[in-house]
Amino acid sequence: MFKHFVITRFNLKKKDWVTNKNNVEVLTDEWHYNRFRLFNDFCLSTISNQTNKNFEWLVYFDSSTKAEFRAIISDIEAKLPNFKPFFVDGMDAYLPAIQSYIKASDADYVITSRLDNDDSVSKDYIDIIQQQFIEKPFLAIDFINGYTLNTSKPYRLGKKLHQFNPFISLIEKNDNPMTVWSKTHGNWKKEKNLIQIKDHRIWCSIIHTENKVNEFTGYDAVNLEHFFKRFTFSSTTEESIRHDFQDQSHWTLLSTKNKMLSNYKYYRRKLKKQLGFYK
Repeated sequence: MFKHFVITRFNLKKKDWVTNKNNVEVLTDEWHYNRFRLFNDFCLSTISNQTNKNFEWLVYFDSSTKAEFRAIISDIEAKLPNFKPFFVDGMDAYLPAIQSYIKASDADYVITSRLDNDDSVSKDYIDIIQQQFIEKPFLAIDFINGYTLNTSKPYRLGKKLHQFNPFISLIEKNDNPMTVWSKTHGNWKKEKNLIQIKDHRIWCSIIHTENKVNEFTGYDAVNLEHFFKRFTFSSTTEESIRHDFQDQSHWTLLSTKNKMLSNYKYYRRKLKKQLGFYK
């Protein structure tokens, strides 16, 4: 009936992406070592532990990727059958490569889900997305509630409310599919065929020093034991978080501020969409 593809870009070159938020050069060897560490600790570990294995994970690397990093990629491929690495010539080749591969699928419908290489998803992420499937020619699914983790010690974990976020999925008839990467995640606000789901928290954005623009906007107390029952980080990362975790009671004012701002943005965007401001 359908095939499900999770799609991630890793180190694709782009003309306007040369530094991170701290003005440090990206795509260097040091950047790659740090990014593979983040990928292993937060992203790969959560995809590896999915309860539903009925999906393909398409991960796109730049054709200029060095042999030492290709060896790491090959090792992941050997251990995780769902993992499908591709090497393409920068961001200009990214979307055409995705569309070409998915179009070749023999499924009547496809689901494409966007996932950044430094973020995390719950064990039931794939399963819950597939539970939303209906035979619609074009339908975007926006899970607006999730979590966010600040990895600068002490660790802080909070809830997050984010419409049109980087975890959007798209159901399409497999007839020249556009895929979820045909728009930047923020531009899905213009899509009429979009539903927003509040009932499930299936994603966690990871805030770290190499983020381009992200900052910690978490709020409310989160039970760490409950969280780790659903989100599987690497064992060393989980141990580190447990050791240096700062409960929300230590940042109550920030939590209150973030919650108020998050709700303000949510209702403002909701109203603007209802009034047709996003075109």
